[in-house]
Amino acid sequence: MRVLLALGGNAMTSPDGRARPEDQIAAAEVAMRGVADLVARGMDVVVTHGNGPQVGNLLVKNEIAAAVVPPVPLDWCGAQTQATLGFVLMNALDAALRARGVDRRSATLVTRTRVDPQDPGFVRPTKPIGRYLPKEEAVVLVEHGETWEDRGERGWRRVVASPEPLEIVDATAIDALVGAGFVVVANGGGGIPVVRGADGGLAGVEAVIDKDLGAALLARSVHADVLVVATDVPHAVLRFGTPEAEPLGGVTVARLRALAAEGHFASGSMAPKVDAVCRFVEAGGTRAVISNLDHIVDAVAGRAGTVVTPG
Repeated sequence: MRVLLALGGNAMTSPDGRARPEDQIAAAEVAMRGVADLVARGMDVVVTHGNGPQVGNLLVKNEIAAAVVPPVPLDWCGAQTQATLGFVLMNALDAALRARGVDRRSATLVTRTRVDPQDPGFVRPTKPIGRYLPKEEAVVLVEHGETWEDRGERGWRRVVASPEPLEIVDATAIDALVGAGFVVVANGGGGIPVVRGADGGLAGVEAVIDKDLGAALLARSVHADVLVVATDVPHAVLRFGTPEAEPLGGVTVARLRALAAEGHFASGSMAPKVDAVCRFVEAGGTRAVISNLDHIVDAVAGRAGTVVTPG
């Protein structure tokens, strides 16, 4: 069985949200125990992950140094965090596999995701990233070509495009590594957004790809049987935050789409995960699951979490 495991950004930080190096290393050790359990059971695993806190840290450095050195482009931030988090995850996974007596190698692939240069998001960027700044600091970054908006009392905030992912450019390489026996970490943060020019060449763009939609596309592209979106709750929940809250177990993709249309899932958190698992199953995946890492083995088997099936 081939499993695509998508780790949320909170899986790479401490429980209170801190993202110091030691926090990220400790979080990776916890996350990779579940991956090692899957590998020990003979499964092929591809891991993808969020990178929001890590890119956020780089953006702060950009802002502080903007008057001295040019800011690093957002696509470069994505590439840097893919490599750094891949390194941390591989070290943690290698240790977890050794503890289980499993001889399996890991690899990280810095991964590009193609988007449409005509995507509407590039015309009017709406995805907020980074921290709020006072106007005088934001103006310096605007002069470097960034788009910032006045958000009232809280200050100014940067906005970027969040285009639809169309193609995992490096999927063939990921597939080859898995076929050669590697556990692969790839497509972190939804992938480095790139566009193809008239000459066929690729160039990075200032954008953020939704990590969950990127995971769904990656899962299809590397022929995964199961997609597991790991989050900090054991299930998706209907009527979340109300006395009538109800954990959602097994569900068909049609029913889950209907529940989403009724507004059960928050747009900034659970809704993209629901969309991602639906896309994967609709494209022919065996099943997709939303759950937490504590139940990862049972989630892959379809015995835990919100398990989405074709019908």
